[in-house]
Amino acid sequence: MALQLPDFPWDSLVPFAETARNHADGLVDLSIGSPVDETPALVRDALAAATDAHAYPQTAGTPQLREAIVAWYARRRGVDDLSVANVIPTIGSKELVTLLPLLLGLGKGDVVVHPAVAYPSYAIGAALVGATAVAQDDPALWPENTKLAWVNTPGNPDGRVLSVDDLRAAVSRARALDAVVASDECYAELAWEGEAPSILDPRVIHGERNHVLSVYSLSKQSNLAGYRAGFIAGCSDIVGGLLEVRKHIGLIPPAPVQAAMVVALGDDEHVAAQRARYAARRALVAPALERAGFTIDRSEAGLYLWATRGEDAWATVGWFAERGILVAPGTFYGDETHVRIAITATDADVAAAALRLSSN
Repeated sequence: MALQLPDFPWDSLVPFAETARNHADGLVDLSIGSPVDETPALVRDALAAATDAHAYPQTAGTPQLREAIVAWYARRRGVDDLSVANVIPTIGSKELVTLLPLLLGLGKGDVVVHPAVAYPSYAIGAALVGATAVAQDDPALWPENTKLAWVNTPGNPDGRVLSVDDLRAAVSRARALDAVVASDECYAELAWEGEAPSILDPRVIHGERNHVLSVYSLSKQSNLAGYRAGFIAGCSDIVGGLLEVRKHIGLIPPAPVQAAMVVALGDDEHVAAQRARYAARRALVAPALERAGFTIDRSEAGLYLWATRGEDAWATVGWFAERGILVAPGTFYGDETHVRIAITATDADVAAAALRLSSN
């Protein structure tokens, strides 16, 4: 007997993938945001050097890793007042996103708020504990029994970036409700139009971290999706409580992964190189979409273009499939008319997709 959850949405793309695969020039898959570029050599070398991992790793993370996370927030996110008590590593970010309601002790009668257009894992996390998921972007409208509120900036799937004022309003409302506000910030190094501030930015919280968490992953910026390398930062009381529960459950990033994370967090050069690759791919796909009659909404950051022709999203998915391109319908994320187009394919596939779009 298994836990009853919604059908896995990606299964519904199978017939469209088959149509796209039958295209004369083959399938270009722009549906899933999985990195295709190499993991940086210095990170792979660090992992290899740490494979004599005979002892159990630390759930809290090694001192070196926690210090590296603290230093990264100061250097890259403008958050310079954290200590090791404010951070712990996670097994990627999806694990944390989905399990956070459980780790916080939420249950029936509690509300988990998430963005109106959102990755499904926020709602799945609520379902796991019998809580109610509510899609609501306006903090003023968060229900009184909200215990956890998710914000996602930059957003998946739509690339929306929340401003300092937006984040300040979310924090204020969460504190008024005595709720935790968690900001999923995994695409923060990939802002294309201005900055993407952290919820821990001093302009947002003014040194008061109570009720506030930031969630991050190295999957995108460092091509470490296969390593499952993420972390949390924020209120030391919340982080400490999560650590104790995680110890009981055994949610521990492997020791070699922790060693690799230290190196990845300390090197900005490979991140800049990867960002340049994505910028070049985005510069090919975005104008091709517009020439094909699409409007690109939001998409200020991240690895996706959020596009529409004002029709049913599945009709648009079919249109792309006929041209050998697979994209994700907005219905996966709570939107009926947009599709999500990933820029995580190879240079050759991105160029092929742009050419097919421009030929119509």
